[in-house]
Amino acid sequence: MDATRILIEQLRDIARGTIELLPQFAVAIVILTLTWLVAWGVKRFVRRATGSRLRPSLQSLFVNLSGILIWLIGIMIAAIVLFPTLTPARMLAGLGIGSVAIGFAFKDVFENFLAGIIILFRREMRIGDFVECESIEGKVEEISIRDTHIRQPDGQLVIVPNALLFKNPLTIRTDQDQRRTTIVCGVAYGEDVDASRDVIRKAVEACDSVITDDRPVQILAQEFNASSIDFEVTWWTGSAPVDIRKSRDEVIAAVKRALDKAGIEIPFPYRTLTFAEPLKVWRSDQDSLEAKAESG
Repeated sequence: MDATRILIEQLRDIARGTIELLPQFAVAIVILTLTWLVAWGVKRFVRRATGSRLRPSLQSLFVNLSGILIWLIGIMIAAIVLFPTLTPARMLAGLGIGSVAIGFAFKDVFENFLAGIIILFRREMRIGDFVECESIEGKVEEISIRDTHIRQPDGQLVIVPNALLFKNPLTIRTDQDQRRTTIVCGVAYGEDVDASRDVIRKAVEACDSVITDDRPVQILAQEFNASSIDFEVTWWTGSAPVDIRKSRDEVIAAVKRALDKAGIEIPFPYRTLTFAEPLKVWRSDQDSLEAKAESG
């Protein structure tokens, strides 16, 4: 009976304390509702104020940070109203102690967060750029505070943590509008090197995808290969990967047609077999009969 009486009294105290907190709880709910409205208004204002001045990714960063700041202030005020003994100094002290434990527990999250802020402030990598980092290559579709979305050429989406892009070498293939590309073209040893070079140059310069305004086409003899003299053929074209592939296709086809028209041989490997002893050659019976019939 004593245990039952004690339990009932404790439940009554809990219910009485809950009822006493109802007004404060209602006020806290109102504060959180007002916080939501203020955060919505501030984010909308920041989006309009920075719409024409900042990149979309950087604009999104400021919008999110402004919303987070308003929510932190609103939650602190609601907590103080709900628990009057909780002062701002105690709350900040608790946050300071808790932030150490949270920092160790979520080290990777904060690392990606800080890396994302630095990446968003960079001007080198933008949405729409083609990048390559740690065997990941594709088009940047979205840059958020934590990660970056990269669409690979085969259509697959890769979500890359920002810390990976920040700590490793990052190649931005579309940083400029033009990019140089190279192929190797070989001609037979019996062909004239200077004439072959002129034929290849004219064929490359005639291609629509080759930029020749202020970027000269370079045709340089590279080496004596096993069956050919190899030329390094270098030209400038668009920087996007699809531009590179289309231009290489056009140039290879044009060079092949030009060399064939000029009668210049594009060699393939020749193989000569030698034997230590002479080989015996014989004919089958059918071959012998056909040979006698032809001679008779």
